[in-house]
Amino acid sequence: MPLHGPEFGSYAADDVTWLLTDLSGARLEAPTEEREAAIQAGRAHYAESLPVEYQPGPAYQRLFHDALAASAERLAHATGLITELVLAERGPDAVLVSLARAGTPVGVLVRRWARFAHGLDLPHYAVSIVRGRGIDTVALDHLAARHDPSRAMFVDGWTGKGAITRELAAAVAGTGFPADLAVLADPGHCTPLHGTRDDFLIPSACLNSTVSGLVSRTVLNADLIGPGDFHGAKFYAELAGADVSNLFLDTVCARFGDVAERVAKDAPALLAADRAPDWSGWEAVRRVGAAHGVDDLNLVKPGVGETTRVLLRRVPWKILARADAGADLAHIRLLAEERGVPVVEVAPDDLPYACVGLIHPRFGQGAVQ
Repeated sequence: MPLHGPEFGSYAADDVTWLLTDLSGARLEAPTEEREAAIQAGRAHYAESLPVEYQPGPAYQRLFHDALAASAERLAHATGLITELVLAERGPDAVLVSLARAGTPVGVLVRRWARFAHGLDLPHYAVSIVRGRGIDTVALDHLAARHDPSRAMFVDGWTGKGAITRELAAAVAGTGFPADLAVLADPGHCTPLHGTRDDFLIPSACLNSTVSGLVSRTVLNADLIGPGDFHGAKFYAELAGADVSNLFLDTVCARFGDVAERVAKDAPALLAADRAPDWSGWEAVRRVGAAHGVDDLNLVKPGVGETTRVLLRRVPWKILARADAGADLAHIRLLAEERGVPVVEVAPDDLPYACVGLIHPRFGQGAVQ
């Protein structure tokens, strides 16, 4: 059965319908080092377990709030632009399908802009997609039984090198669901539906569940998920005291009025622009991998959002940072310092992203540094 807040997650019931199985009672968390070793050695898939949720200290929390205050208008502008692109593609009966969990705050923002600017009440669902295993087909069947699949628009937060974009295209081939993916930021240049291609900090990447409705990463574990079940996730109700999910949404939405005139001016130009993907991010990742001796490109995580995830959830090896990235990387530098991870300054001409996070490539063989 679909899930809604407040019984599952901290978003209001009309913000999102979670097409997930509630695994809140399951023991799924594993120590990061143990989990990384199992993943790299091929003993486990990353979606079969969960990392222990990192809870940042006061200094990092302040960075989140500072970043949100500084970027709220920029985020509101990108939200407006991407919503106008979505409506141009799908019309007023669009159905938003966010990729849980990073896509879900963006799906809520798009839904709220559609209501703010056009008086529309777009349905919004969150579904799971797992690298290497595809999208939740039970969730797609649920959607197809209730909506015209051609009206669906998949939504995510940002692109890295484009792995999920490719995964999505392969997963929905032949289903009747379009493979279009709308994102706030597309630094990987792999989708035409974006609010910006700048690689900047989207504060919802700064934290884990506490900025994503208190919902975990999605889980696909055969011991818990049967053939007719949605993919699973946990609701971390015990973290309610640290939850800033709705603060994030409300802070961005409060700036909608400030950017509405600019969105109305910029949207037609964006619609008319050549937005074709050139996958330049993927090529940059290949170059980084070759330069640092990393053969498995799954261990190269480009962009501010993906680098943040490396530091929060994986075993980081080193961070490449553009020398001109500035304040967008303040939280990256703080996390790297806390974890003893070197930050290597890179000339702007050498890196199209603000930063790249490298997961330790030899962790499966016992390396822990």
